[in-house]
Amino acid sequence: MINPDILTYNNSQTEEDVAICHILAEEIDKNLKGAENKIWHRHPVWFLDGNPIVGYSKLKGGIRLMFWSGQAFEDDRLKPVGKFPSADINYTSQDEINKKDLKNWLKLGKERQWDYKNIVKRKGVLVKLTDF
Repeated sequence: MINPDILTYNNSQTEEDVAICHILAEEIDKNLKGAENKIWHRHPVWFLDGNPIVGYSKLKGGIRLMFWSGQAFEDDRLKPVGKFPSADINYTSQDEINKKDLKNWLKLGKERQWDYKNIVKRKGVLVKLTDF
């Protein structure tokens, strides 16, 4: 079930971005069964056992979909983000969303996890939760 705060976030976007956000939320929720979802650092994020897997946020040029372990997916359509192994893709239209690709990325997100949940406890050291 999608957290009502996420629906409020989605509905606060521009018309095209509302459509993108709703598609992303529905597909993520459908493919990450049982995942906790909430607004985290001011944008929607889905967690498995307290570990962030995927989230999206409004950027100047559209909606950014980010996977915390996205670089491990080895997909050139996902661009590296920051110093950790996260990666993202940007959408400016709902027509750009390929649900088959999204489903595959979400599957990989479950299979290829880094332990972001304990990164502070480990003083910035990130370790793999799963073998990949």
